[in-house]
Amino acid sequence: MAKKVLLADDHPSIRRMLADLFEGEENHDVCAEAMDGQEAISLAIKHRPDLIILDLSMPVLNGLEASIELKKLMPDTPIILFTNHASLSNSLFGSGASVDRIVSKTNANELMEHVRSLVPA
Repeated sequence: MAKKVLLADDHPSIRRMLADLFEGEENHDVCAEAMDGQEAISLAIKHRPDLIILDLSMPVLNGLEASIELKKLMPDTPIILFTNHASLSNSLFGSGASVDRIVSKTNANELMEHVRSLVPA
C-alpha cells in the first residue's frame, strides 16, 4: 500500500509542483494539501499521513510552529521542512525544532531521496 503524504505550502504553484512530483511515485500518494500550518494540523488529524512536508513561511501557523504541534500529536510521523531558508537548519535544529529533515526548495530534486529514506516503501 502506498504511503500517505500531506503537503503544506501557502503557494499553490509549489503545492502543485510537489503533487506532480508524487504523481510519478508508485509508493507515495498525496492524501491532502494545506495552505497554512493550522490547516496542515487539521488535515493531519483527519488523514493520519505517513509523512508531512511543510513550508517554513506560511500564514496562521508557520511550518516550525506547525511541526511542534504535529510532533505532539503524531510523534512518529516524519516531517520535512521544505523551505527557501534551509541555511537556517543549524539554528532550527539547535532550538529543538520538531522536524526530521530540512530540504531547500532550490534542491527540490533531492526531496524524493529524503522522502524514501524517511518513509521507505
